[in-house]
Amino acid sequence: MLFRKTIRVCFGDIDNAGIVYYPRFLHYFHLAMEEFFRSELGINYAEVLHKRHLSFPTVHVQSDFRLRLRYGDQIAIQVRVINVGRTSITWGYEGYRLGNQEELVVEGQNVTVCVKTETFKKREIPVWLRKGLTVYMERFHS
Repeated sequence: MLFRKTIRVCFGDIDNAGIVYYPRFLHYFHLAMEEFFRSELGINYAEVLHKRHLSFPTVHVQSDFRLRLRYGDQIAIQVRVINVGRTSITWGYEGYRLGNQEELVVEGQNVTVCVKTETFKKREIPVWLRKGLTVYMERFHS
């Protein structure tokens, strides 16, 4: 099963219409990706940033919004690794409203580029990360 991170919609996530303000979904994607590092790769994202000095800025993003979420709803963000390039990673996300029946709320993708935190210069994805992402991808595709 794909990695999932459950998030409860907070009051600060909603707009004047009483639904989740669309940029918050991108934040949910990022929260799920951070937790993916700990859960699936065995390393805290903070360690990646501060001890291994790697950052992953997003250079491309796209999303499709299917249903509304309201204050108090729970959403499970599912994380896929779509592609691991030389310096980039393409991530895929699906968000499901939890309840009696799961409903697809949002789908999205983003491309991140591996850079050295100090210089923000592109670098190749390290072997340890490439291996972990590839193993996860292979598990998903089988």
